[in-house]
Parts: sequence; structure tokens; C-alpha cells
Amino acid sequence: MRRLAGALGVALALAACEQGPALSPAAERGRQTYLGQCIACHASDPAQRGPVGPPVKGSSRALLEAKILRGTYPPGHTPKQNSTIMQPLPHLAPNIDDLAGYLQ
Repeated sequence: MRRLAGALGVALALAACEQGPALSPAAERGRQTYLGQCIACHASDPAQRGPVGPPVKGSSRALLEAKILRGTYPPGHTPKQNSTIMQPLPHLAPNIDDLAGYLQ
């Protein structure tokens, strides 16, 4: 009986961790990049406000490129939070498409 209860507990815990439909390989790479590089300022859930940064879910590729590579906003963009806190992160240039895929 104890083994059955333990197995049921593990199954319930795993089910609670499920995140919905599987991501494409590119979006999964973007998720990994986001979790490793972005959540110090942005929330682990990109739809939520982070400790310093605004929600970033739905950010366009143009916005990601401008903010990540240059620390600026693309022409005509109205920021959710007009700030210069975010410094350029040029080492993430190869990951922009993956990040855009994840954040969409």
C-alpha cells in the first residue's frame, strides 16, 4: 500500500509540473536561453512583470534585437517601461530567433 501511495504521489507531482504542449526545438532553445539569461530581471513567466523588467511575452523579433544587441527600442515602438536599465547583451545575438519563438 505504501508503494502505491508513493507512486501515486510521484505521478501527481510530475503531472503538476507539466507545462502544456511541447515546444518546437527552436522555442525550447529560446526557453532555455530565457531561463538562463533573462529571469534575473524578468519573471520566470514571461507574461508577468519581473523584479526589474516588464513582461516580455509577445515581444517582436525587432524589439528583442534592438534591446538585446543595442539596448534601444526599435523605431516607432512604445515601451511598456521606458528605461535604460537593460544593458546590451551582444553574446545573445545567435539566440534572438529562438527567444522570439519562445516569447510568441
